[in-house]
Amino acid sequence: MLNLYAFITYVFIVTFTPGPNNIMTMAHSSKYGLKKTLRFIFGVITGFFAIILFSSYFNLLLFDYIPKVKKYMSIIASIYMLYLAYKIIKSKPSSSENSSTELSYKSGIVLQFINAKFIMYAVTVTSTFIVPFYNENYQLVLFTILLTFIAFLSLISWGLLGSFFNKFLNKYYKPFNIFLAALLIYTAISISDLFL
Repeated sequence: MLNLYAFITYVFIVTFTPGPNNIMTMAHSSKYGLKKTLRFIFGVITGFFAIILFSSYFNLLLFDYIPKVKKYMSIIASIYMLYLAYKIIKSKPSSSENSSTELSYKSGIVLQFINAKFIMYAVTVTSTFIVPFYNENYQLVLFTILLTFIAFLSLISWGLLGSFFNKFLNKYYKPFNIFLAALLIYTAISISDLFL
């Protein structure tokens, strides 16, 4: 039987703590506002839904290989997060409404397919909490919708935080970017298994 407490705790901790999706949403929202960030959020959600559903169906095949792949995926995810941290530190507030650095719906989708941290989350949440107890199509789809909705709430929360502090963050963008980059660096170190 599904341990609901462990499932909800894991999902909320992983979904609401800093990671590439949340940090990129907050950083973009602080520069362009929540309205312009929504297309990125919907892209993230689309990719999120697709990968969770895919993972639900294929985790049995992957289950045997996860211990072997996890170390490499963790290192790749860490390098990717360090790259995002570098990009955030180098970014400056937007001075114009039209900027080529705005995140799009497509970039939100693509981010999910290269976000090794999220892929590991998708594999672990589905193989640990969902598929061992639920394997009917409608059950997998319902869990995918639930997880996607929780991710949407997280992204909107981070986006509102970034948008709410927009003027403040534009004035003090350097320390804010360093803070966000530090969160990504911490996340990269914590999942890399290099210091354990």
